[in-house]
Amino acid sequence: MANILWQDRKRYFGLPISFTKYSMSEDRLFVETGLLNLSQDEVRLYRILDLKLKRSLGQRIFGVGSIIVSSSDKSLGTFEIKNIKNSANVKEMLSVQVEQQREAKRVYTRENMVNDVDDDDLHEGEF
Repeated sequence: MANILWQDRKRYFGLPISFTKYSMSEDRLFVETGLLNLSQDEVRLYRILDLKLKRSLGQRIFGVGSIIVSSSDKSLGTFEIKNIKNSANVKEMLSVQVEQQREAKRVYTRENMVNDVDDDDLHEGEF
């Protein structure tokens, strides 16, 4: 089993009374759902493209938040880590791990490659 850096459950009214579990290892994010029929999805961290923190008034009252994860994973795509405690800290930890995995795997997005090209190069027709 992978070394788990973080884990939590989806919460209702701040209480972990759900059958959805989230966990993160050094290189993967896991989403497990179900009581009798269990399903576990995972996404490699280097496949995560974007993270967004969302906290409604109700979530702030109960001390939880949700993280919207956009990934290039075919099965999960864009998904939500719903109603977790310390959501801002978890988002930041996840962001750091994603960058570490991208550097370790030498994965670069097209966005970064285009931004590295100078405007002068584009005007001169060089690429």
